[in-house]
Amino acid sequence: MPKHPTPKLDELESGPWPSFVSDIKQEAVNRIENPNKVEHQIPADCPEDLLGVLELSYNDGETHWKHGGIVGVFGYGGGVIGRYCDQPEQFPSVAQFHTLRVNQPSAKYYDTKYLRAVCDLWERRGSGLTNMHGSTGDIVLLGTQTPQLEEIFFELTHDLDSDLGGSGSNLRTPECCLGPSRCEFACFDTQDICHDLTLSYQDELHRPAFPYKFKFKFDGCPNGCVAAIARADFSLIGTWKDDIKMDHSAVAAYVGGEFAPNAGAHSGRNWGKFDIQKEVVERCPTGCMSWDGSKLRINNRECTRCMHCINAMPRALRIGSERGASIFVGAKAPVLDGAQMGSLLLPFVEVTPPYTEVKDIIEKIWDWWMSEGKNRERLGETIRRLSFQRLLDVTGIKPQAAHVQEPRHNPYMFFKEDEVPGGFERDLEAHRKRHKR
Repeated sequence: MPKHPTPKLDELESGPWPSFVSDIKQEAVNRIENPNKVEHQIPADCPEDLLGVLELSYNDGETHWKHGGIVGVFGYGGGVIGRYCDQPEQFPSVAQFHTLRVNQPSAKYYDTKYLRAVCDLWERRGSGLTNMHGSTGDIVLLGTQTPQLEEIFFELTHDLDSDLGGSGSNLRTPECCLGPSRCEFACFDTQDICHDLTLSYQDELHRPAFPYKFKFKFDGCPNGCVAAIARADFSLIGTWKDDIKMDHSAVAAYVGGEFAPNAGAHSGRNWGKFDIQKEVVERCPTGCMSWDGSKLRINNRECTRCMHCINAMPRALRIGSERGASIFVGAKAPVLDGAQMGSLLLPFVEVTPPYTEVKDIIEKIWDWWMSEGKNRERLGETIRRLSFQRLLDVTGIKPQAAHVQEPRHNPYMFFKEDEVPGGFERDLEAHRKRHKR
């Protein structure tokens, strides 16, 4: 019989989709029915008390978790999120329920030996409950107690060659897509730069010193498999400078029905005859494509690299050869000032080791943001408050048309004195001549 009745949580198991409630219940049964299988370092009924806290929260309409102060491992200011229950007498096994973030490898490539070792560690020293993965990318280990933190950290670093991820007002764990390891559209090596920047900025990752959190994310192409443009303070999104490559015979094969569109993704359903005019040309957001019944043409100067035509006809259209990335800044979820998409900072940068140009921009942004940013203010909010022009000034990037979000409302234009060589002196002299008596 369950330790805590959970009628409201039971409802979450009644739908057609898998439920986290079922997973917690399964772990609760495993720990209670197999007490000698694992030498548990925290109470075996921890998952049961967790269910009880959740049920109470649903009944009361408020959370029963509180933040009880800073908790972590020696020398680190991030990686551990302290969680305490405000009903410790009723749910003693989750009076402390700290979460650890474990830095994931680039693109999340694991072997089964490593995953089993992580799970075994968490069965012994935690609740046995994990989240694979958190929205930032880390392995999230849910629920342990303060005396276990140093023990867990020692085993992670010494036995599993792993490290904690970011939490708090610091650099969060960098995240990237699979890149060229599995994707033919990747325009740069996402895994390599993600790994390089993770190692280069260890201090920023582990010791909070920023106004608020800061995220790197790396999308190898504009398809955006890690949604960098919507989630990262600094994102690299793969692109190319030259023309889309086109195989006209393959285009004809798509039109003739020899090749299935969308790489055959919809082959299980009959969508009818492929219509290149409706399904490709008319869906181009810039109208840069045309089809005369026999030949496809692309005005590449107007192409914004949206990837739709390439995704629809991958055997006929390919990304260009002169590859690199665009840099976007300021994306975030709603906290202080609403959700924001990333703003284009640099349309094209070559992304090659040792990534000096990218790091130079990052560090200039950090110096400015750490000086000017308010507490709990993300980079995008600082930019909105102080202007995108200020960001261009501190990064040394020249303004260009791609930076313009909308036309000016103010019809007057003002120049700084140093932007017009000799301008002030020239205007002063002209004024004197006009008013000479």
